[in-house]
Amino acid sequence: MVDASSSAHGDLILKNLTKTFGEFVAVDDLDLVIPEGSFFALLGPSGCGKTTTLRMVAGLEEPTSGTIFIGKSEITYEKPYKRPVNTVFQNYALFPHLSIYENIAFGLRRRGVKDVDDQVQKALDLVELTHLASRKPNQLSGGQQQRIALARAIVNRPALLLLDEPLGALDLKLRRAMQIELKWIQTEVGITFVHVTHDQEEAMTMADTIAVMNEGKIEQMGSPADLYDNPQTSFVANFLGQSNLIKGSIVDSSGESAVVDVFGTKIGLPVLRNHAHDSSVLVGIRPEKIRIAPAGTQMNGNILEGGVISDASYIGVSTQYQVEMPWGQELMVFEQNDDGTPPLSKGDSVVLSWSPIFTFGLAGDQDVNAGSEAHPESE
Repeated sequence: MVDASSSAHGDLILKNLTKTFGEFVAVDDLDLVIPEGSFFALLGPSGCGKTTTLRMVAGLEEPTSGTIFIGKSEITYEKPYKRPVNTVFQNYALFPHLSIYENIAFGLRRRGVKDVDDQVQKALDLVELTHLASRKPNQLSGGQQQRIALARAIVNRPALLLLDEPLGALDLKLRRAMQIELKWIQTEVGITFVHVTHDQEEAMTMADTIAVMNEGKIEQMGSPADLYDNPQTSFVANFLGQSNLIKGSIVDSSGESAVVDVFGTKIGLPVLRNHAHDSSVLVGIRPEKIRIAPAGTQMNGNILEGGVISDASYIGVSTQYQVEMPWGQELMVFEQNDDGTPPLSKGDSVVLSWSPIFTFGLAGDQDVNAGSEAHPESE
């Protein structure tokens, strides 16, 4: 058999991949193609199957059924060290007794590479830590250790780099800086990155394509903008950001924009963003797309009247409002603090409006809270 660790290259292809633990189905008949050279994210809550999928690709978990290919090379049952795959974990897994230079050189030496200096220097240059080559891991900050773990993985030039919650141990400011740096590094080296995370902001910042997983299956896959602006299920709408989902009934769908009756008010919904199966629909609108004004103000687009502010939170860049509507539902509105208008107050009567193009429609029988209880902000 040809050694896949050196010969395999191409798209990562998962066919009917299933993993069960007793009665529990962790990954359920997964079909997925991850294009070579892309930055791909598996996003979902704890227990959705994303880490199990990653471990099967790495060879750390054996599939119950299904196959894994890199290009034309099947690696389903290959030993981990025979796969053209490296993994970067949250805990870095650096060798504490070795210098940074020797940590990076380790994989090359194990493969029998005699002259490692040039490749190690390039890896250190890439993560901008050449000046720390002689130090030990415990002399580095968490962010520096993570970059060394990345350099150690990249220096072997794998076909595939797996990132398992790699930034989870870093503080918020450093995590955001590393998100930008990771994306830049992936673009520079051109290796396929598969990133597992429960952090939707992290996935959206870095990935070309995101697969949102739920209960062992992919709910929806696409670009960050596609998933955010045009979710197809309530789980995706709630897990990827925050959404207002309002029950309604489609009364006309003859043109490019459907007309929806929402508690007696007619609003527009682009047909291309309507994923309802029949007239029963959940009308979706993101909080930052809504404009809010005192009752009686002339507004354009989709308009909902009769709201009363039940809560207002000033958070610097925006003010977040909870608005109780006449039918008893609270809607969330994020209003940018950029026009000098004094914020509205709790108890104020208001009117809400938004452009019809920002509306999306979901099947009316879906759970309006699906995904919100699994949101990382509420864990």
